[in-house]
Amino acid sequence: MPEPPLAALFLDFDSYFASVEQHLQPHLRGKPIGIAPVLTDSSCCIAASYEAKAFGVKTGTGIREAKKLCPHITIVPARPELYIQHHHKLVAAIESCIHVESVLSIDELWCWLPYNWRQPEHLTKVGTQIKQSIAQQVSPHITCTIGVAPNRWLAKMASKMRKPNGFMILQSHQLPEALYPLDLSDLTGIGRNMELRLHAHGIHSVAQLCAATQQQLHSIWGSIEGDRFWHNLHGHSLPELETQRRSIGHSHILPPENRKPDRALAVVHKLTQKASIRLRKEGYLAASYHLQLRYLQGPNWSAEMRFEHSNDALHFAKVARMLWKKRPDHQASILQVGMTLNHLLEQTNYTPSLFSQANPARERLNQALDSIRNKHGQKAIHLASEQDGLSAAPMRISFTHIPDVEAEDR
Repeated sequence: MPEPPLAALFLDFDSYFASVEQHLQPHLRGKPIGIAPVLTDSSCCIAASYEAKAFGVKTGTGIREAKKLCPHITIVPARPELYIQHHHKLVAAIESCIHVESVLSIDELWCWLPYNWRQPEHLTKVGTQIKQSIAQQVSPHITCTIGVAPNRWLAKMASKMRKPNGFMILQSHQLPEALYPLDLSDLTGIGRNMELRLHAHGIHSVAQLCAATQQQLHSIWGSIEGDRFWHNLHGHSLPELETQRRSIGHSHILPPENRKPDRALAVVHKLTQKASIRLRKEGYLAASYHLQLRYLQGPNWSAEMRFEHSNDALHFAKVARMLWKKRPDHQASILQVGMTLNHLLEQTNYTPSLFSQANPARERLNQALDSIRNKHGQKAIHLASEQDGLSAAPMRISFTHIPDVEAEDR
């Protein structure tokens, strides 16, 4: 059986948010910095430079803890709109060298390799061209690590094995031995729970995992995902699964001036409307609303309400108010708010019930609001309920959703 050829190039930008800040602010270059959504010790780092990582600071480290680990760290407020602008510049720079098959997140993408580009010597030149293009067209201070392998999963693993600013080609004849130095937790797709499950089945190393049969992994995963993992480990290319979106939501850590209940509620309304705009833009309806609150002191609280499938902004605002009234402590300060629209259904697949309360006038109103925002920007028109939250919940970047900066700014 012939060896699987090289077919995927995976690119991961190194400490992306921090690198952009070091590019834009020369005095931060070579220094430990952490990126935080708000400048308060109760917040956490959403990114850290490699200089900060050397002291143990990483994504998710609390600001207070980061200052203990690295007393001379500089905490920088996040500027998502700039990260998105540079993201598009970087993608354009890469496109000048090789076609980008798919952008996976703000700092990850992959490229399918043309059949006549699969020789290691040629791919080494392509990797060098990509790095030079980024340095010349965007910044020499924003670097990336590139992995090349027979499939996308292995290409990502190759990139993880050479960070930062590295390049690695992982060929079929090197498998699976090249993966043996890794820990099980280093492998994409193996979280803490799966690692414990593997341990329960006598698998404690990557070497033992690679020696397992496809049937064994199917049994351990309890689904076809175990089969896919086995094929990925052994360099086989598999068609990408079509993913069904299950939820749309937003969360926000509140700065001290917005932790009072009335200000926090305004932020909830803004997040709700942002989610409803995305819902309609992507052609979905939601059948439940989930509200989550993290108090400054005391336990977290959440509640959910079910309803007939809808994409109505005013309906979601009403549900948000109803759930808000159910919170246990009406005077307590709130550190973080979050909301999620769940049980999504593609609008084209929706069949209203005989007792549907659908309101054509309300649907036309939502269409009119969206039309105004599309033409003049997201800030052009909004519900009165979110007025006080407009400046309190600035743009955030999730792992899989990259906001439209132009639409936000217009």
